[in-house]
Amino acid sequence: MTSILPEGQSSFERGLAVMMCIAARGEVNIVDIAEEVGVPASTVYRYVKTLRGLSLIEEHRGSYTPGWRLLELSGQHLTHTRLAELGVSVLESIVEGTAETAVLTVRSGLNAICLRQVVSPNPLRYAFEINQLLPLHAGAGQRVLLAHAPDSVIAKVLADRLARFTDKTLTRQDLIQQLTHIRQSGQAVSHGELNPGAVAISRPVFSGGEIICSLTVAGPQTRCSSNAWAHQASQALRTAATQLANAVELPRGKAS
Repeated sequence: MTSILPEGQSSFERGLAVMMCIAARGEVNIVDIAEEVGVPASTVYRYVKTLRGLSLIEEHRGSYTPGWRLLELSGQHLTHTRLAELGVSVLESIVEGTAETAVLTVRSGLNAICLRQVVSPNPLRYAFEINQLLPLHAGAGQRVLLAHAPDSVIAKVLADRLARFTDKTLTRQDLIQQLTHIRQSGQAVSHGELNPGAVAISRPVFSGGEIICSLTVAGPQTRCSSNAWAHQASQALRTAATQLANAVELPRGKAS
């Protein structure tokens, strides 16, 4: 890969290039940053240490993602904060209507993040961790975000190795077909793609003409396999998505 920096650039410009690489990729490791920016990995380590200290980036298990200050500068922090504030009551309405776990997920680069969730009252239930990084290609909520992401993001995800989490994780060809189906039908359904035995239905939430998050309801196959449950869940998600979109009311260009 050709360096994004021409020769003779200052230390300040190299630091900005490192930050821009992380912002554009969403999640990236030291080796890939060094290759893209065109500087030694030891140099990248020095820059990411400074950027972490300023809360411009965060480190997760050896990979780097945009921090809250960088999200704030790009407008994403405002969007996510607003969604976090409004999301819980909307998720509670989904749980009340379905008795299953409801999740609000946003996209950050080439990953999805569980921003908020309200868990099912049932002892047997499925749940994520808040701020957990999730793959865009596996799971209903994540796939909704991918289906409505920019073409460049979709191309990068499809070009990468698609990790298989269960024997029901979609293949690349199936994923391409599903992305088209999601855009046409307005929702995604998954069966055990990320967690064995889990069933999930998800819908996108739009504001200002852009997707800002996905809303998902998920539960065990033993309770969530009937057509009646699927219809009930879809209705609850449709109502919740409309309520959240109306509450956020973001101007065009401010969505994450």
